[in-house]
Amino acid sequence: MASMVIDDTKERMARAVTRARTDFGSIRTGRAAPALVEKITVEYYGSEVPLQQLAGFSVPEARMLVISPFDKGSIGAIEKAIRQSDLGLNPSNDGNNIRLSFPPLTAERRREYVKIVKGMAEDGRIAVRNLRRSGRQELEAFEKDGELSEDELARAEKGLDKVTQAAEAEIDAALAAKEQELLED
Repeated sequence: MASMVIDDTKERMARAVTRARTDFGSIRTGRAAPALVEKITVEYYGSEVPLQQLAGFSVPEARMLVISPFDKGSIGAIEKAIRQSDLGLNPSNDGNNIRLSFPPLTAERRREYVKIVKGMAEDGRIAVRNLRRSGRQELEAFEKDGELSEDELARAEKGLDKVTQAAEAEIDAALAAKEQELLED
């Protein structure tokens, strides 16, 4: 019973860590990355569609992202969505593809991004701790119902704490990597 709760919590914590990493990917460094634009919603035939469903992406150079729409008629809508996004990029198209050129970041902007990423990491840690709390509550409910002894509860809580520490360590490692990426030229 306790191992099922721990396994379930571990799986949910892994999803929280993945979510934090995905959030980190949406923060712009000096390099071009499809993760920066693939979640932008585009008005496409009257409905809001994520850009990743409308186009393919390639990175021919470190600071250049090429977006290749599957439907050439959507180029105007994609350009409009990119201009309206908070990325501050100016798309240019050649009739078939849209090119995004990423200017180098200023030192001040890099520090702002580091603060944003640290906030995202803290949100991830909070999500992991909330999952630990809900797992603990489940275990305590089992103990209250007589399905777990006090010793089994104590062992299960230690296991839950190890899983939590591992998830937080993963978030911290991802944060350190993103921070280094942001601060390098």
